[in-house]
Order: sequence, then C-alpha cells, then structure tokens
Amino acid sequence: MAWVVDSCILLDIALADVQFGVASARCVASRLADGVVACPVSQIEIVPQFGGQLAQVRHFLKQSGIQHHIDWIDADTEAAADGWAAYVKEKRAGRILKRPIADIQIGGFALRFQGIITRNPGDFRPWFPGLVIIEP
Repeated sequence: MAWVVDSCILLDIALADVQFGVASARCVASRLADGVVACPVSQIEIVPQFGGQLAQVRHFLKQSGIQHHIDWIDADTEAAADGWAAYVKEKRAGRILKRPIADIQIGGFALRFQGIITRNPGDFRPWFPGLVIIEP
C-alpha cells in the first residue's frame, strides 16, 4: 500500500531546500517500492512554485516516482469532513488559531493509504489519530 507525501515534503525536494531537502528526498525514496502518492490538494498547494503550471507539477512528480493520478473519492470527503468538524469545534473553543482546510483534506485522503510523510505531524495528529505519520 502506498504512502501519501505532504506538500511540505514535495516542496523540500522540488526546491532543494538546504535544511530539509536531502532528508525529505531520502525518506520518500525509501518508500517508493511501497508507492508514494501526491494528494490532488497537495498538487494545488505547490503549483505556485511551478509557475502556476499543473503540468510542470505532474512532470516533477513523475520524475520523482510519485503517483499523481489517484482520484479523490467519497471516503476521502467523509474522513476530511470528520476531521474538519473536530477542528472547527476546537477553533470555536479558542484552542487553535489557523484554518488548515488543505491539511484536513490531505489527512482525509491519507487515511485510505499506509500513512503520510510530513514534517508537520501536528497538522494531522489531532484530527486523524489513527493516521500513521512518518517524519524524515
């Protein structure tokens, strides 16, 4: 079963980030045999770094061995809806500040896979406690 790669990891690799790029690339490379998938939401998030060209994002993903053609399904919507409801409850109680709808969507998508590769486990763990999280 495949791993979902978070947007931050994709950008680390694409931009050859001096602090995180090598570790992120190695982490992804070590899981390519299982399969690595970019959520459609992550593709949207990183497109500005590719001149707004989705075709360039997909070329980068293909060259990196990362699948980009996995469809969003109703189970992803249901999982993300549950995560979003939990998030909004905490937001309304004043316990959190940012509105990470993209993180919630990516987490909902990742639940049907082996887990997620991210540098930001806190963006997922509170809303998806069963999600396996790998940090480079």
